[in-house]
Amino acid sequence: MSTRLLSGNEAIARGAWEAGVAVGVGYPGTPSTETLESLAKLGVEHGMGSGDGVDGPYCEWAPNEKVALEVGIGASMGGVRCLVTMKHVGVNVAADPLMSVCNAGVNGGLVVLAADDPSCYSSQNEQDSRNYAAFARVPMLEPSDSEEARRFTAVAFELSERFDTPVMLRETVRIAHTKTPVETGAARAVVEPRPYETDPDKYVMMPAVARVRRLETDRREELLRSFAETTDLNRVEMRDPSIGVICSGACYQHVREALPQASTLKLGVSWPLPAERVRAFARSVGACYVVEEACDYFEQHVLAMGVELATPPCGSLPRNGEMTPARIRASFGVEQPAHPAAAQDLPPRPPALCPGCPHRLVYAELHRLKAIVTGDIGCYTLGAIAPLNSVHSVIDMGASLSMAHGMELAGVPGRNGRPVVGVIGDSTFAHSGIESLLGTIYNGGTGTLCILDNRTTAMTGCQGNPVNGITLTEQANGVRPLDEHPGPELDLVELCRAMGVQDVRLVDSQDLKAVRRALREATKADDRLSVIVFKSPCRLVDRSRKPVPTIADCRACGACIQIGCPCLGTDEQGRAVIDPTSCIGCGQCVQECPFGCIAAPEPRQDQTDGRQA
Repeated sequence: MSTRLLSGNEAIARGAWEAGVAVGVGYPGTPSTETLESLAKLGVEHGMGSGDGVDGPYCEWAPNEKVALEVGIGASMGGVRCLVTMKHVGVNVAADPLMSVCNAGVNGGLVVLAADDPSCYSSQNEQDSRNYAAFARVPMLEPSDSEEARRFTAVAFELSERFDTPVMLRETVRIAHTKTPVETGAARAVVEPRPYETDPDKYVMMPAVARVRRLETDRREELLRSFAETTDLNRVEMRDPSIGVICSGACYQHVREALPQASTLKLGVSWPLPAERVRAFARSVGACYVVEEACDYFEQHVLAMGVELATPPCGSLPRNGEMTPARIRASFGVEQPAHPAAAQDLPPRPPALCPGCPHRLVYAELHRLKAIVTGDIGCYTLGAIAPLNSVHSVIDMGASLSMAHGMELAGVPGRNGRPVVGVIGDSTFAHSGIESLLGTIYNGGTGTLCILDNRTTAMTGCQGNPVNGITLTEQANGVRPLDEHPGPELDLVELCRAMGVQDVRLVDSQDLKAVRRALREATKADDRLSVIVFKSPCRLVDRSRKPVPTIADCRACGACIQIGCPCLGTDEQGRAVIDPTSCIGCGQCVQECPFGCIAAPEPRQDQTDGRQA
């Protein structure tokens, strides 16, 4: 056996590979993204992943999480083991098939990774996926370090096939991205595909069948509860018997650091909970506590078992945000360890669109138009902050187009004299924006919708998507988002026209005059639906550089500063200055200057193309 430092995501991929997984499918979303990417790389490293679903692991990105889980269900039904990955808000999208497959059951093992994000580090909420496991009545395993992530993943596939059920695997951002030692010497298991047998009484979820399968789920739950009482995935660690803490996942590590003397009931199975073991543990300690983050899942279930829980001496733990050792110490009245004081008077460093970002000019023009912008999930959400201040709502994937239609139905454009514009990225449009646009078209909606096509799924690490046509297998083999590739690309203009949009425009989002003209014409046409596809590659995938513009006789009007480029600043007289170390010569400031004070020098003959992905 060999030992390596792996993140939780890498360890889950390793565990799936060792378990003989044939298919991996998901939708990229922090903190889950690296899991499927790592599994795809393992397939490439070992000469696998041909796509026949047998030698595996063959991996692919789906347009959204619902599709991903449905592909996974099909692979399982076909007799092979499948890993489906998503972040916690993606579980909402996949809930429809999840709530049916929990009754139908599986053939090959089916494991669904749900990566939660307490403190909303990269999410619009911090929901707890353990509630989905209880709702669907499917077992959920919850590792507390990378080695457990590897081992629990393999166990999850065994449980799936043993109990004829999908299994959920939950991690949080702290487990997903923290590297701890992992044993990686195990060989890949040889798992022969299970034979497919036609069985409509198992898989056809019409009412008569679903009612019968629901009873089968009741029987399975009894077996799972018996398993939870005996499995070593749940364990008691007795230390000081005066204090006992029930915890799981990353919170277990935080409790061990903050309260090293406390006895713990570490729950590796989040559902079903082992009621008898919980009661026995509570009886064995003087005071029993629950430590969890962003939810009261354990507390409510433990109280329902008739167990009395104590309140920490210095007040209850917070219900929001990620749990930390410092928060636990404060709640239990434990002295905090000495540490250097935080630096004072540091300038704030808010997030910003990258230098040369193709979204910047679009948002600058929407701000000038005083448009009400319904936004969406992606790095272009940064258009909501100063100085652009151009995005006025962000709810969920695909909501921008639907909400713009709703604003129109509410009469907002007419009452406010301001245009309403929906803005969505290319990957998000493929995820769930197509249906939103279809609803607007079907119901005769008008207004302006903008699709920001930057040729990649930038926010989660520049993954491929249906619009650029780059598959996960291609990227695992080194294909970059701007490289030539054989796969098809979704033509957004032709798609919108085929759906029935008469006014569709393709605009270079780095051309200020074209951007300005397209937005002004579209927002003035209040009698029809207009779709503008703003197309230009993300600067993270096209890193070509041009000479830095020069500034002469600046009039300190501030027009260039208002586009929010991090390369632009001002001197003591308020005149614009350019940071030559970060400027890529995109020319946005040149176009924005109303007096021609900023000029782009002629390209040098020796200028090289630094494009990389």
